[in-house]
Amino acid sequence: MSLDAAQRTKVAEWIEQGLKLSEIQSRLASEMGVRLTYMEARLLVDDLKLTPKDAEPSEVVESALVDATRGAPPEAAQARGNPQSAAPESALTGGSSGNVAVSVDQVARPGAMVSGKVTFSDGNTAAWQFDELGRLALAPSQAGYRPSPADVEKFQMALDAELNKLGL
Repeated sequence: MSLDAAQRTKVAEWIEQGLKLSEIQSRLASEMGVRLTYMEARLLVDDLKLTPKDAEPSEVVESALVDATRGAPPEAAQARGNPQSAAPESALTGGSSGNVAVSVDQVARPGAMVSGKVTFSDGNTAAWQFDELGRLALAPSQAGYRPSPADVEKFQMALDAELNKLGL
C-alpha cells in the first residue's frame, strides 16, 4: 500500500516525535484509515528512509543488580552510558582499602550462566551469579551482610567492566 505525500509527511513527523512503530501503525489506522501489519509499517518507514528513535536500552543486568542489592540506586547506569563519566578501573578494583574487587569464575557454577566472587571495601566477600534469565544472585559469606550503597555502585561498575572484558 502506498501513501500520498501528506500521509508520508505525517509519518515522518511521528518518527521525529519519537513514536514507536506500533504507535505509528495504530495512528495510521485510526487517523488515516490505513491498516498495515507491523511488518508493513516497518517496511514503510524503511522505504521513507526514516529511522525510528531508539529508546534507552533496558539492560537486564542493570535491573538484576538493583533487585539483588535490594533497591540500591543504579547510578552506575549513567556511567555505563557515558564512558567519559565512568570511574577509572583502578578505582573499581584492587586490594587497597575503599575498593571493590570482582572476579569471574572460569567455569560457571551449576545453574549459572556466569558466576564469580566480590570483595567489598570492608573486606566482606560474596559469591555472585547470573542465572539463565539474567537474574543476579548475591550470596554473602557472612549471613545478613549488606554492602554499603557506595560499594554496591562500585560492584555494579566493576562487574560490568569485567563482563565487558569477556565479551558478555
